[in-house]
Amino acid sequence: MCGITGWVDFERDMSGARDVLRDMADPMACRGPDAQGYWTDTHVGFGHRRLAVIDIEGGAQPMTVEQDGRELVAVTYSGEVYNYRELRAELRTLGHRFRTESDTEVVLHAYLQWGAAMVDKLNGMFAFALWDARSEELVLVRDRLGIKPLYYYPTGRGILFGSEAKTILAHPEVRPVVDQDGLCELLASVKTPEHAIFQGMYELRPGHLLRFGRTGLRIHRYWALEAREHTDDLDTTVRTVRELLEDIVERQLIADVPLCTLLSGGMDSSVVTALAARSLAARGAGPVRSFSVDFADNDRDFTANVVHSSPDAPFAAEMAAHVAADHTNLVISLEELADPRTRAVVPKAHDAPAAMLGDGCASLYLLFRAIRERSTVALSGEAADELFGGYGWFHAPELRDAETFPWVAAGYDLMPVLSGLLDPELIAELDIEGYRARRYAEALAEIPVLPGEDAAQRRIREVSYLAITRFVPFLLDRKDRMSMAVGLEVRVPFCDHRLVEYAFNVPWSMKFFDGKEKSLLRAATRDLLPVSIAERKKSAYPISHDPRYDASLRDEFDRLASDPGAPVHSLIDRGGIRRKRADGWPARAGLEFMVQLNSWLKTHELKL
Repeated sequence: MCGITGWVDFERDMSGARDVLRDMADPMACRGPDAQGYWTDTHVGFGHRRLAVIDIEGGAQPMTVEQDGRELVAVTYSGEVYNYRELRAELRTLGHRFRTESDTEVVLHAYLQWGAAMVDKLNGMFAFALWDARSEELVLVRDRLGIKPLYYYPTGRGILFGSEAKTILAHPEVRPVVDQDGLCELLASVKTPEHAIFQGMYELRPGHLLRFGRTGLRIHRYWALEAREHTDDLDTTVRTVRELLEDIVERQLIADVPLCTLLSGGMDSSVVTALAARSLAARGAGPVRSFSVDFADNDRDFTANVVHSSPDAPFAAEMAAHVAADHTNLVISLEELADPRTRAVVPKAHDAPAAMLGDGCASLYLLFRAIRERSTVALSGEAADELFGGYGWFHAPELRDAETFPWVAAGYDLMPVLSGLLDPELIAELDIEGYRARRYAEALAEIPVLPGEDAAQRRIREVSYLAITRFVPFLLDRKDRMSMAVGLEVRVPFCDHRLVEYAFNVPWSMKFFDGKEKSLLRAATRDLLPVSIAERKKSAYPISHDPRYDASLRDEFDRLASDPGAPVHSLIDRGGIRRKRADGWPARAGLEFMVQLNSWLKTHELKL
């Protein structure tokens, strides 16, 4: 994994732009702590921060291909192509010669051989930029599920791009402005494709590539979910899911650095850990190394609720013992979690508040910081719930059939928890409900239709599509920003596009064939798991249940509310605070958001 950035300007000689490129790349030093590199041509400059994972010695970037002393194509690349060895072998038969063992060089030669169509051949998570000197054209490419981020910012004379918003904001011609539309996106609990919060900036949509040259900017979709008839019977479907998972995990264990799994003791992470353990053992490379997170005194403070059914630690320990993993359970103290410096990492890394996840982002950051001392790559279980129907909103009719995003109907919504905290006049002016309704209608309009599908199955397809394209991105953003804040690469096997395509078209009668959540995934992997884990009810990523954490949040918010110099001060609903104190303090997420909002306004020097 790495951080990339670049600048194209057809009215500027870029030979003197290295200082600007360095300023753009420096904010991403945590994404690439191992090396940095810069490359310029007449009207283009690339920057790169490297996290060395494959071909430690030979994979330096930006990388170029030359012919007769002329640089034909240059690349700055982030991510992993898991089938790069097969592609390299194919390209060699076509006459290509390689200087390194890196997947980056394979991408370069694949472009020379097949042009932009080479992206159809790539299996992996990636975001990269190619400069084709022959046509003076920039090509930006993002993976199919959007696992790796990629932003761009058209200018009057060219274009800027980078792995994170902060690299574009570091350019001297860009001002950090968030307008009404950006605030709506921030508050609506929606992840709209292409929207980047900041005025004038965009996020390249997953499964798309962008071309920019002298004739302007063009965007092309190279992949999308399609509705197809599922013709496999149940036994074949179960077997296919298992075979796909085995191949995916096997591919994603390729690395020249220490590797581990994130193990919560839930079904998804346990499946990944079990398959990794088997694969490593077959190579004589075991045991698998695994990590879980817990909180000091959680055995005393934990209280089950609708999203946290049981504490993770006992299940993670059981699964680790089941596969003989080298397991570490990281216990986070209240002092670490409540440290303002830890809280400040979240909006700085995300380039926005991320408070709907409570203290989950902060604890994830602390977990990843500890893991990074022993591993450089981790495998994680994101997206299994979205593919196989793990959430309650797949099953409860009042949530599944609500005329809005199902997670919003289920309570994943900032607006109720901000009532009494955020200025009500601002909330009324933004019209978040109207904004959300428009985004929901846009999403429904793009969902593929299978002729002859009944209304119930059609709605399940809609919910699945919304989950994959509008909810999974929340989780992928969180994992990417918190892991890359410490230089840890996280891979997500359930986001392999082959599995996503297959699962998307499996009918609900098969996904839910025994009346339990994730029936299909359980059937495909039951032999890998202890019974207790195979039958465990879903429990969300853990948060601290220590009441002292809430007290520390209240203290910090009180400080901001009484400080006229605090950036968030003018946005606080003072009458609402008085009412809240009388009625009992609001949900933690509301306080988290306000504290993070203040930090974001301060660190990014934002104009609203």
